[in-house]
Order: sequence, then C-alpha cells, then structure tokens
Amino acid sequence: MGQRFCGKLQVNIQFCHKRGTPQNLSYYSKVIIIAHTQSCKMKKVLLSLSLAVLGCTLPVQLTVGTPTPTPTVTLTPAPTQTPLATPQPGTDQNPLILALAPSPRPSEEMVSAGESLAAFIESRTGYRVVTVAPASESLLVEALAKDNAHIASLSPYGYLLAREDGSATVLLARVRDGETFYGTQIIVNRENDFTAYFDSTRNENTTDLVAAMKQFQEKKACWSDKISPSGYVIPLGLLKQAGVETRGEAFLDNQPSVVRAVYADDICDFGATFVDARNSPILEADYPDVMDKVVVVWRVPKIIPYENISIATSLPFEMRRVIQRAIVDFMLTPEGKSAMQTLYGFDEMQPAEDASYAEFAAYVKASGLDLPGLIK
Repeated sequence: MGQRFCGKLQVNIQFCHKRGTPQNLSYYSKVIIIAHTQSCKMKKVLLSLSLAVLGCTLPVQLTVGTPTPTPTVTLTPAPTQTPLATPQPGTDQNPLILALAPSPRPSEEMVSAGESLAAFIESRTGYRVVTVAPASESLLVEALAKDNAHIASLSPYGYLLAREDGSATVLLARVRDGETFYGTQIIVNRENDFTAYFDSTRNENTTDLVAAMKQFQEKKACWSDKISPSGYVIPLGLLKQAGVETRGEAFLDNQPSVVRAVYADDICDFGATFVDARNSPILEADYPDVMDKVVVVWRVPKIIPYENISIATSLPFEMRRVIQRAIVDFMLTPEGKSAMQTLYGFDEMQPAEDASYAEFAAYVKASGLDLPGLIK
C-alpha cells in the first residue's frame, strides 16, 4: 500500500491485526521514506523537451492592425465539499484499538492473548475491536493522544503522561499481594548521627517532612536505579519538597543492595527502598540483625501505583463502563486470566479512579525529573 509523490516515495507496511486495515490504524504502520528524485528530474527534462518541440513546430504569425479582442474567461468556483463525519467508535469503519504490551517484537503467544481479549470484548459489547503492538511505551502514549489507541496497559509514569494531556483515564489497577499501591521509605544505619522520625509501633511519622529531611542536607544518597519510583523518584521528590540538596549519589541497581550499603555504612549516608526491602529473603541469611541495625527515618504511605489498564477519554463514558465490565468478566475466566498474564503480566485487577494518583503525581513533579525520560 504505497503512495507516490514528487521527491519521495512513501511505503506503508505491516499491521499487527489480522482483520483489515481501518484508516485510524495507519499510525502503527512502518513508514519507509526513500529518495525518488530521479523521476522528478526525468519529468523536468521531458517537460523542457516538449516545450522545445512545440516551440519549433508552431508557425510564427505577425498581426498587423488592430488585434482581435481576446474573450474574457469567467471561472466558476468549485462547490465546497462538506467534510465526512467520523464514524462512531467501535464500528467496522472506526474500530476500537486494543494495544498489546509495548514490544518491538511481540511473541505469538502475546498476539494470540490480545486477540482473545479483543474477541471477548466484541462478544460482550458488540463493539468492533482490533489489536496493535506498539514498539515502545512512548509511542503508545503518543498514540493515545492522537486517538490511535483506546485500550492499553500503562506503567505509572506512562499513565501520568497520558493523564497530563487528558488523553486517557484509569480503568483497572493491577493488584499485587492484595494491594494496588505501595510505599517507600528513607533508611539509615542506626549507629550514625541521624534521628528516626518513624514510629514503627504506631506505623506513622512523628514530625513534619522538612524537619525529618533537613538532616540529609549535603549527605550522600544510595538509590536503586534512575527510574525506580520507590528507590529514587519519590524519595527525591521528598527531598526537593523539603528544599534539601544532597552531596552526591550512588546507584546500586536494586533495592536489597541499597539495604546492604546502608548496613555496611561504607558507601552512603542514607538510602531509599520500597516498604519493606529489609525483609527481602536474600538478606535474611547474611544480615540477621538488619531490622535492628537499619532503621526507617521517614515513610511514605502507599501512594505508588502498579501498572493499570487505561482507556481513551475520547470514548463516551457509557462505552468505557461497558468495556471495563467486559475486561473484568474476561479476567474471571481461567482462559481470560491466563491471557491477561501473558498479555500484561496481571494476575488480578480491581477498578480504580484517577484521583488516587494525585499524590504520586505531585511527588514525581517535585522530583524535577523529565517525565518522558522515565518511560521506555
């Protein structure tokens, strides 16, 4: 399916779905632009030759006296065409687009699982649904903004991006260990000169954020990695909100390593982990006293979300509600649960609301990090 034009040749290839190529899926095609200047040059040469030949063969006429008046030609403007109305979403002409998990090379199992979910939604709602495979989450978020995707699984950062431009809203939240959100904590070595403001007995902080964080001014931090919500982004947001600047930082790849570093007290002054990385099984044998030696200075409650299923806000509210019900029913079947695990890695989900992401969004913004840079 190619389109020729002067200067370039545009070739669109390969859609991921198997049932036709609706117009709103062209965003997902691979576009190859190649130089096509030779044909343009040939056209110019042929045009020049044609004019030369015509110029030589036409007779030369001299007019003496009063020339014959040239009749005036009146151009009638073409009638303005009324733009065609966009077909209703969920129809054959404008199907709903279900995005697989972002991957440059989705497996056959993932494609099959996506087709199963699409077919189930169709059977329950009557809406036409096709599947696509975005190469990255950045492209997926862009597709939602352009109405080239309607149903998708998003990471916490991906959802914040889609939330910012109003292109998507959360439909269902992933559940892990019975929770849809989790917390983070700032930890120190008990033997150092820091004050812990978290009361583990009452499970609450005992002072305000600024008072707890100011002791880390010009201190060195241990983080897990540069995109971890609990091991870097949210704790950094805490420090920024408190007006605290650290002296340096070390990234240690994973959160048990942050606990080890704080325990050993040889790399950094403090660290950050999810609640509670100190209980990680890989630490138990080598650090039996870790819960006593590594203490929590401050704890952020469960505000960090897991992945979710989001839906385009361009769809009518009632359509979103019906699709939500269909996905929940799909997950309740053995085949559906297996497909969702293959497709998105979800074992359990529950309905969610956008308002529950507000505090997470505030801390991410406070971190000052580039939000698009946090997704792949």
